[in-house]
Amino acid sequence: MIESITESPLYKIVNPKSIAFLGASNSFGAMGANCFDSIIKRGFEGDLYPVHPRDEVVQGYKAYKTVEELPCAPDLAIMVIPTRVVLEAMEACGKKGIKNVICVTAGFKEVGGEGPEREKELVRIAEKYGIRFIGPNCIGVTNASAKLNTTFLADNSKPGCIGLASQSGSFVTQMFNYLDRMDQGFSTAFSVGNGANIDLVDCLEYLGASPDTKVIALYVEGIARGREFMETAKAIVPHKPIVAIYVGGSETGKRATFSHTGTMAGPDALYDGMFRQCGIIRASSIVELFDFAWALGCLPSPKGKNTAIQTNSGGPGATAADCCGRAGLTLPSLSPETLEKLKDLLPGTASANNPIDITFARNPRDFWHAIPKALLEDPNIDMLLTYYLTPLQAIKRPLISSGVEEAEAEKMAVEFLKSFAQDTGNLLGEYGKPMVGFTFRGLEEPFPSMLRKQGCPIFSSPERAAAVLSALVQYVEFKARLEA
Repeated sequence: MIESITESPLYKIVNPKSIAFLGASNSFGAMGANCFDSIIKRGFEGDLYPVHPRDEVVQGYKAYKTVEELPCAPDLAIMVIPTRVVLEAMEACGKKGIKNVICVTAGFKEVGGEGPEREKELVRIAEKYGIRFIGPNCIGVTNASAKLNTTFLADNSKPGCIGLASQSGSFVTQMFNYLDRMDQGFSTAFSVGNGANIDLVDCLEYLGASPDTKVIALYVEGIARGREFMETAKAIVPHKPIVAIYVGGSETGKRATFSHTGTMAGPDALYDGMFRQCGIIRASSIVELFDFAWALGCLPSPKGKNTAIQTNSGGPGATAADCCGRAGLTLPSLSPETLEKLKDLLPGTASANNPIDITFARNPRDFWHAIPKALLEDPNIDMLLTYYLTPLQAIKRPLISSGVEEAEAEKMAVEFLKSFAQDTGNLLGEYGKPMVGFTFRGLEEPFPSMLRKQGCPIFSSPERAAAVLSALVQYVEFKARLEA
């Protein structure tokens, strides 16, 4: 394990001060043009040197006809060029003194035929000149703090706490907007492609040492260096959670991963056991991968699996209780002291069993502050799961009926919701117990968005919310075992 990210071969790749781009162009029908534009759009502050055989200026930057003509050896070279010239280009980079490369170009091990030998030759050339490279057959990297995005999709989302290492480029680029809608984002994300020179183990080491990364997410099609992978993960998990999805365990998945990155997948049970042994939480879907990473990256660790469910509707509360049970969580009875606190807060129609079904709060603010406060103060409760039903219209309607103009009612309703969300955020900070929510309304509505900004994850179903709480418990258990 490295002690500092500056020791990693990936450091210069995601923190370059200068970049040569082989394949940059002015034609946006070409992938290289889009990748180069993404670097510019992200606001990269270093020097850019497009390499183009004919154009003298590429997207406003002075272009160079060959690598040899570059004014210096930049920190990083990116290749989005035809497969037939990649070996020659890697040789040119080596002779120029370039030590770090991202090879986006495909057509190597993953295509069979001459591809595997071509990839071996690419590795041989790189080793000859001491070059470390990501790829081939990858989509590049992103590092929000360095204002770097080398992928073909432009991204201006805020820096986040999730570090990703993926054997698929799509789960870097196509997650930009997905995470942004959660008010989350990547700290650093790597698409390793075929992993010919830099692989998942190298990425784990970097992300484990990265102070900007609070949780590591992995998309795995196959692991070549199994022993090193496990040793690295075991060293990281006591300090930082790791979540992984493995897609090569079925016969159909095995065939797909081989044609995708040329990776030889292994039996599902083997990877399941390997993940458990080194403390990695396994996700069953891409949705779960990022749900778990979201919660593990921003919520405190629970002391146990005892969960309280707060709802204002019996059906969603019962469904959430069932989901919690299936996820291995427990729903204890509330302490006598908590029941006493709730006595004056709940209407006669409410149920003080767990789930706590409030039906209709006498004072709306009680639902957001007094009642969850009482539940979080209960020593028998480790986590709180809440069903949220707070559409803006429900706050506006009584205001309008009392004579407030609609535009003013809208403004007042938004302020009410902001204060309710702030109440939730304050409780999360005060008690240090995980709080998550779910709603069947749109997650893009004002109140769910406000809750996310307060650090409270909110999901579209009780199944997702319960699975997240179970992942938090699982991490605590894994961490305790590895620290023992």
